[in-house]
Amino acid sequence: MKLNIAHLYPDLLNLYGDRGNIQCFRKRLEWRGIECEVTQYLQGDTIDFSDVDIVLLGGGSDREQEIVCEELKKIKDDFKEYVENDGVVLAVCGGYQLLGKYYKTNTKSIEGLGILDIYTEWEPERLIQNIILESDLFDMPIVGFENHGGRTYIGNHTPLGKVFYGLGNIGKGDFEGVVYKNVIATYLHGPLLPKNPQVCDYLLKKALDRKYGTDVEFAPLEDEMEKAANNYIYARYSNKGNVLQENIKKRL
Repeated sequence: MKLNIAHLYPDLLNLYGDRGNIQCFRKRLEWRGIECEVTQYLQGDTIDFSDVDIVLLGGGSDREQEIVCEELKKIKDDFKEYVENDGVVLAVCGGYQLLGKYYKTNTKSIEGLGILDIYTEWEPERLIQNIILESDLFDMPIVGFENHGGRTYIGNHTPLGKVFYGLGNIGKGDFEGVVYKNVIATYLHGPLLPKNPQVCDYLLKKALDRKYGTDVEFAPLEDEMEKAANNYIYARYSNKGNVLQENIKKRL
């Protein structure tokens, strides 16, 4: 078995260690004896989504996002078809925003791909801190780090998780991210996947099921250290969670 991973524009979109998500995909496949090929796509490259099993779209500055958006517009229809046909996507921060209808900065509006029915608007106060989510998809909390000036409004989309500690999509400490078909879009950096092996395995299994069928063998890994690290972060902020949410309510 083999999975092909497309890393889109890593020269422009690679804030806060997002490239580490690729390494996590690689290792967790390697430990299971599954081949993995990663292709980096840069400006001007042609992308054949028929040969892609997972897409990583990372985060970048507003300027870099605008450059990438012009590139993505050239493949907008193919990218959308890939998503609608259950293609697996991890979109982080700027990548999350680009999947929506638009991102309005303090000076202009950047048109998005419209793959997700979401939009983002800039506010001067950045949302910067550790964040913990509780998600119905997983039996472990999702942990990470958020740093974004945009507030993303997700409408009727399903959020990735409920915020236990942190600020989330619009800074109100309610929900974070989006799950749509086999897409996970989120503001969580860190990078996300090494801190959350359950999320990595979720995406890998979706890609394998799509390519080889749902009866494909996907043995669990031991993950003692990963689970201990996740539990440490959760425990560290568990006493602060309720206090933070009360402070958010007062501020609003």
